[in-house]
Amino acid sequence: MRRLLRFEFKRIHLHSYEFKANESVFMANPPVSMEPLSARIPSDLYLWLAELKVDGATTNSDKLRVLLQQLKRQHDGSFDFVAAHAWAREMTHPLREALVRIEGTEGRHSEVLAQLLDHITSLMALVLSAAPANAVAGEKLEDALVRRTALMAETLLRQRVGAQVLDAGVLERHLATTLALARQGA
Repeated sequence: MRRLLRFEFKRIHLHSYEFKANESVFMANPPVSMEPLSARIPSDLYLWLAELKVDGATTNSDKLRVLLQQLKRQHDGSFDFVAAHAWAREMTHPLREALVRIEGTEGRHSEVLAQLLDHITSLMALVLSAAPANAVAGEKLEDALVRRTALMAETLLRQRVGAQVLDAGVLERHLATTLALARQGA
């Protein structure tokens, strides 16, 4: 539950709204205060943290703050698809960045990898945000996962014709069985 803080204003112009003496404004997200945290950790974890590269953090204190924020987002997003999707994108960011570097330095791009990452991110979000309470909810999850997996398979099948890939034989090598099964079922 969010705390609501009440502030009194004498006379303030806030964007196009004017507040006069004794008018109340409630803030759903009050300013965050910083609290000290102390912990004893093993030296190997300390050395690991000291060497860890964390975007937007240079000191161990900054790194802990960023890592705790990531953990909180992961925890908060565990039953919310949108938050779980954002977290999954964040977790796959280093891979996406590495692929952009490959494209920039070597001029090679993989549509297949880019589209697979999008599907996998959505699949991860579906799984992370799921907690079916009954069989009907389980059926809905099953439907969503099979739907997304089928879309991913369709994407791979479409990519067989003229897709930009890093390995020219990757699709034929791994889709041969799928294609044979599809032909048998038709």
